[in-house]
Amino acid sequence: MTVYRIAKSSVRAQDLSGIGAFKYGGRWNNKGSYMLYASINSSLAYLENVVHFDESGSPPYLYITTIEIKDNHLIYELPDADYPGSWRQPDNPDNKAMGDQWIAENKFLAFKVSSAINPDEFNLLLNPLYPGYNDRVIVNSIHQLKNDARLIG
Repeated sequence: MTVYRIAKSSVRAQDLSGIGAFKYGGRWNNKGSYMLYASINSSLAYLENVVHFDESGSPPYLYITTIEIKDNHLIYELPDADYPGSWRQPDNPDNKAMGDQWIAENKFLAFKVSSAINPDEFNLLLNPLYPGYNDRVIVNSIHQLKNDARLIG
């Protein structure tokens, strides 16, 4: 399976460690849990990042990483009925608790979840602590992407 990730710098684009989510948390994890956020398609990855920018904090360029995931059978897809109530709301503690539990249990390489921005598309939450992660999650390419200011502000 191929997934995509957007980063603000070429150095961050190469980093698949989940350190950003560890430091700051995210929709599906609290600070202190490693998780790498990616999307099933590149346009969703871009959109998932742009929603966090404002005009003054928008970098002129972003970097898109194409990631190949081996062992698709190690990806858990969250059934629709199992999403927490109000899961699309930012900072929902039930989402974060669920994601933290997934990482702590260490049963899967990744978790496929609907995007809160467009629930008809999917994000992949990768577990950097899964055994053999670095052999199963491979960067295929990184390229620079000019940020389109029309999408910000």
